[in-house]
Amino acid sequence: MKAVITTAYGSPEVFKLDQVAKPSPKANEVLVRIHASSVTKADSMMRTGKPYIGRLFLGLTKPKNPIWGSGFAGVVEAVGSEVKNFKKGDNVFGENINSFGTYAQYVAIPEDGVISHLPKSLSFEEAAGICDGGVTSLNFLQNIGHIHSGQKILINGGSGSLGTAAIQIAKYYGAHVTAVCSTANIELVRSLGADEVIDYTKTDFTQNKNSYDLIYDTVGARSFEECKQALTDNGCYASPVLGMPLIGQMIVTSLIGNKKAKFSATGSLPKEEIKRLLHILIDIIKAGHFVAPVDRSYNLEQVVEAHSYVDKGRKKGNVVLKPFALT
Repeated sequence: MKAVITTAYGSPEVFKLDQVAKPSPKANEVLVRIHASSVTKADSMMRTGKPYIGRLFLGLTKPKNPIWGSGFAGVVEAVGSEVKNFKKGDNVFGENINSFGTYAQYVAIPEDGVISHLPKSLSFEEAAGICDGGVTSLNFLQNIGHIHSGQKILINGGSGSLGTAAIQIAKYYGAHVTAVCSTANIELVRSLGADEVIDYTKTDFTQNKNSYDLIYDTVGARSFEECKQALTDNGCYASPVLGMPLIGQMIVTSLIGNKKAKFSATGSLPKEEIKRLLHILIDIIKAGHFVAPVDRSYNLEQVVEAHSYVDKGRKKGNVVLKPFALT
């Protein structure tokens, strides 16, 4: 099969398309013919090997998993002898958290891993990025932000994969949502339900004193110190982008003060917790309260272009690879 291989950290040029052995499912595994795989900001950051703390999990000097990618959607090609909940021909999607490998034409996933049947309302391309954007944002809003009706939430980076998901999830739970984005993306975030939209090229949201119970900075563009005055007395700043400043702020705010700085690595949560979040998200999707915008689709051989585009930080929703659309 064709797959994207990387043996080093660095720019998008570290990726090479190659021919590798097609995986055979073990007794407890599902073999998926991938129709779409996600290309995320997290993928981009991990590709660089920065922050260096991430290499403790990814590999110290080079990636320990040479085939990149975790989000996927496709069709079950074969199942192992012990698999009970999936059969050949099922449409599925999920996240291969432990071993990656979705920048390829096939991937083998444990039946008890993060894999689910595809809701009928979603295409393969839409579903490929659901776990990154949707599950990550649900984790931050529910487990860190304790989302509830009437809560005032600001989402920085409202037009990306995490931001578009967060707007919809927060509105589903009855929060008042302010989304921050560029001028070009204002209509998108409004269409997803944002109550207020701030154009960061014209207005600095951090100057809105005592305004937000939760600031969810999906892109890590503003620090806790910058956002502190915009938080309510017991407000929380949360971001999935970890760096030394945030680590220090988390330590300090855990000891003193009512305003907190927090981080969570959603992919490192217990598998059962990730699956719980995914099932909640599927219920929201089936209820018609969630859509997954797809910005661009690339052939597998265009992975360098896909990562270069994501690196620009201007994507709207999700970017996907299509392994069987090779030219």
